[in-house]
Amino acid sequence: MAPWPEVEKPETNNYIGDSSKQNQNMAGKEGENHKGNVASLGNKGEIQPAFSTVALIDETRPEEDPWALPELQDTGIKWSELDTKGKIIRVLYGIGKFIMLLCLLYMFVCSLDVLSSAFQLVGGKAAGDIFKDDSVLSNPVAGLVIGVLVTVMVQSSSTSSSIIVSMVSSTLLTVRAAIPIIMGANIGTSVTNTIVALMQAGDRNEFRRAFAGATIHDFFNWLAVFALLPIEVVSGYLYHLTNVIVESFHLESGDDAPELLKVITDPFTKLIIELDKSVINAIATNDESAKNKSLVKIWCVTETNVTLQNITIPPSENCTSPDFCWTEGNVTWTLKNITETNYISKCQHLFVNSDLPDLGIGLILLALSLLVLCSCLIMIVKLLNSVLKGQVASVIKKTINTDFPFPFTWLAGYLAMLAGAGMTFVVQSSSVFTSAITPLVGIGVISIERSYPLTLGANIGTTTTAILAALASPGSTLKHSLQIALCHFFFNVSGIILFYPIPYTRLPIRMSKTLGNVTAQYRWFAIFYLLLCFFLLPLFVFGLSLAGWPVLLGVCLPIAALFIAVIVINVLQKRRPHSLPEKLQNWDFLPLWMRSLEPWDNVIMSSLAFCGKHCCGFCKCCKINTEQEGAKDNQQKNLEVYENTMAMADEERGVRRAPAVACVDKTGTNNTAL
Repeated sequence: MAPWPEVEKPETNNYIGDSSKQNQNMAGKEGENHKGNVASLGNKGEIQPAFSTVALIDETRPEEDPWALPELQDTGIKWSELDTKGKIIRVLYGIGKFIMLLCLLYMFVCSLDVLSSAFQLVGGKAAGDIFKDDSVLSNPVAGLVIGVLVTVMVQSSSTSSSIIVSMVSSTLLTVRAAIPIIMGANIGTSVTNTIVALMQAGDRNEFRRAFAGATIHDFFNWLAVFALLPIEVVSGYLYHLTNVIVESFHLESGDDAPELLKVITDPFTKLIIELDKSVINAIATNDESAKNKSLVKIWCVTETNVTLQNITIPPSENCTSPDFCWTEGNVTWTLKNITETNYISKCQHLFVNSDLPDLGIGLILLALSLLVLCSCLIMIVKLLNSVLKGQVASVIKKTINTDFPFPFTWLAGYLAMLAGAGMTFVVQSSSVFTSAITPLVGIGVISIERSYPLTLGANIGTTTTAILAALASPGSTLKHSLQIALCHFFFNVSGIILFYPIPYTRLPIRMSKTLGNVTAQYRWFAIFYLLLCFFLLPLFVFGLSLAGWPVLLGVCLPIAALFIAVIVINVLQKRRPHSLPEKLQNWDFLPLWMRSLEPWDNVIMSSLAFCGKHCCGFCKCCKINTEQEGAKDNQQKNLEVYENTMAMADEERGVRRAPAVACVDKTGTNNTAL
C-alpha cells in the first residue's frame, strides 16, 4: 500500500509543468495508486490535511518589469569556436553591417530633411498667413499654440524661428510677444521623434519603450510651458534677462553659422528639392506679391545689378530734387536706381521644370519621405538587433546607463546632458538626434531614465546652434535674432532647473512610462495622442483665441479646473483613499466608457476588422496577431491543472460515479477540484 504523500509547502512551480508529461504520469500511475490512497484513508479513520489548489492558482507570480532592459542574447557561434576562415567572414560581416548602418543613418537624416521640405510645401504659406494677424499674436496663449501649429506644419523650429526674427525685425511683432511663440516652437519640434516611435509598433514591449522615450520630450516641453508661461506673462523675466545681456555687448554681424551636417546631406537633398524660404517670411511680413510665388526654387545662380536709369514719372508726382528732373514736352523725366536680376543657371533638383503646384509636390514628397523614413528605421532596428548582442550589448549598456559610485551618482545624468547637447550641436538638429535615439530606447540599449537627460541636452544643443546662427545674422536683424535665441536658451535652462535636479520632480519620466503602458495595450491610442496634442488641442485653443479673451477664459478655465481636479483625486485614490468620500474612492460610479479605454478599443478594433475584411489585408494581420496572443494566454492558463487528492478520495468514498480513467479526464478538464 502506497504511503500518503507528505506536502510541506504548496508552490505553484512544483505543480506546473509540461501537460503531456502530467497526463502520461497520471495515466500510468492511476490504476496503482488511486485505490490504495482511498483504502488508506478508510483504514486510518482520520482526515488528512487538505491543500486547496485555489491558493495555487491565485498565488501571485512575480511579474517581469516591462521597463527592464532586455538581455540581447548572442545566439551565434562563439568567437573561440570559430576557425580562421569563420573569424575572417565574421569580421567582414561586421564591417559590412557597420557600413550599411552608416548608409541607413544617412538616408534616415536625408529623409527627415525632405520631410521638412514637404511639410513646408504643404503648409508653409498657411503658416505665413497665421503669423499675419497681429491682434491674435498679442495674446500669449494664442501665440503659444501658433508656435506649435507652425512648427508642426514646417517640421522645423529653425524655420519658425527665422519667421519670428523677420517679423520682429520688420516691427510687426515685439520681442516680448514673440517669446510665447518660441515656447510653442519648442513643443512642436518634438513631434518628429513621436512619429518615428510609431514605426516600432510591431513589438509590444519595444513600442512601450520607444513611445515612452519619444514622448518624454513632449511632456518636458508641455510641463515647462505650463510652469513658465504664466511667470513670463506676469514678470517678463526672460525678456528682461535677455535684453540686459544683448545690451551689454557691442555686437557686429559675423560670418555664416557652421552647418556641419548640411555639408554632408545637402548634395543629396538638393537633387530632390530646393525651397525658397524667403517666400514664407515675405508672406508673414504682409508682402502681397509673395502670395503668388512658388516655394520651389527654380534659379540657383542669379546676379543682381543696380543701374541708374532715366524713367518717366506722372506730372502730378513731385521730384525729390529739381536737379534730377527735367521736362520734355508733356513728359517729365527723372533718374532712379533700377535693380535688375539676371538668371544665370537653374537648379538641378527633380521638380525644377515641373508644372505641379506646391501642394501636389509637397504631397508627393511627403509620401516618399515617409516611406523612406519608415524603411530606414525598420532596417536600422533590425541591424541594431543583430549587432548589439551578447558582450557588445552589455558593454554599450554599461557605458550609457551605469551611474557613478555613491557620492557622484548624480553626475552621470549631467554628463549625459552634455553628451546630448554636443551630439545635437554636431547634427545641427534636436529632431535628428532624438529621432536617432528613439529606436535605441525601443530595443533596450538606452533606458528611459538615461534618455531623459540626453533629451534635455538636445534641447540645450539646438539653442546653442540658434545662438551661433543669430550671431551670423545681418546687422539689421542681429539684436532681435540674438535676443530671441537667448530667450529660447534660458527657457530650456529654466525647465531643466524645475524638472531635473531633484529626482522627485522628474515628472516626465513617470508620465511617459504611464503613457507607454497605455499605448502598449491600446496601440491606436498613440495616434490619438499625436493628433490631440499637436493638432486638435492647438487648433481648438487657436479658434477660441480668435473669439477673444472672454471666450477663451470662459471655456478653458473650467476645463483646466476639471483636469486638475481629476489629477488630484487620482493621486489621493492611490495614496490616501480614506481621506476621500466613499463615492470618490474609485471611479466605478462613472459609465465604463468614461473610465476605461476597453469599450473604445472594442469599437476601434471592430471597425478595423471590418475594414480589413472588406478593404485590405493589413487589419487581418493585426487580428491574427491578436488571436495568436489570446491563444497563447489561454494555453498558459490551461497548463495550470492541479490534482486535489482529498477531493478525489471523497468522491470515491461517496458515490462511485465514474471509473478511475474518468477521474483522470475530469482532472484534466477542471482548473480546480475544490
